[in-house]
Amino acid sequence: MKSAVTVIKELIENFYLVRRLSMYELKSKNKSNYLGMTWEFLNPLIQILIYWFVFGSIRQRAGIEVVPGYEVPFIYWLLGGFILWTFFYQSTIQGSKSIYTRLRMLSRMNFPMSVIPAIAIFSQFYTHVVLLGATFLIFQLGGFYVSVYFLQVIYFIVASFSLVFAISLITSTLSTIIRDVHMFLNATLRMLLYLSPVLWQFSILEEPLPTILKVNPLYYLIEGYRSALFGTGWYFLEHWQYSLYFWGVVIILFLLGAKIHVKFRRHFIDYL
Repeated sequence: MKSAVTVIKELIENFYLVRRLSMYELKSKNKSNYLGMTWEFLNPLIQILIYWFVFGSIRQRAGIEVVPGYEVPFIYWLLGGFILWTFFYQSTIQGSKSIYTRLRMLSRMNFPMSVIPAIAIFSQFYTHVVLLGATFLIFQLGGFYVSVYFLQVIYFIVASFSLVFAISLITSTLSTIIRDVHMFLNATLRMLLYLSPVLWQFSILEEPLPTILKVNPLYYLIEGYRSALFGTGWYFLEHWQYSLYFWGVVIILFLLGAKIHVKFRRHFIDYL
């Protein structure tokens, strides 16, 4: 618990610096490209179109029933979940390698290493906000008008950031000690795409498989985003048991991540 308090305190005290460095990192990463930061939005757009073409063709572009009696076109259903997946995947990958790729710089600075994963996550968060705004406009043009339920997207953004930061504390520490962890994580996340309700519905399976797959906390976030965008209800309240489970997982991961991070970070320089 002491390690968790230390990490939270460091994050709060350096929040301004996190925002400034994350924006600088985002700009510097794309400064050599002719299209600049446009690629941050083009890449997920191209992936969405590819998945829509492949999986939409398999399903003959049939509608998806988001709640009983309410069907939506597959492309909107896909878009509602894929923007969350893009943020989760990119943030987790960047967060995992955030410390060991900056060790030389950190060795010459008096800088709390616990905020390094947050910098990597925030650099992806800006892109996510823009994509979410574009998705919102697309939904309005498609006839899925804004409702009061859209406000819950703020809650799910906070929940997404919390989950990614907790995971990144663990993976960034382990990846610094053992580089293979990052490669294993990359492969695992690619597999996780097909074990999450991004491209297909769990309802097409027979029990107990849907219940087992819902252990994945991404299910909670993705379905929450869709509930906010389609205005089908207050997902986090209607599924309050799942909300408790999700935050229980986040807290456990954060406590574990903070513990191992604080324990090993004084030795990070040895892995240069």
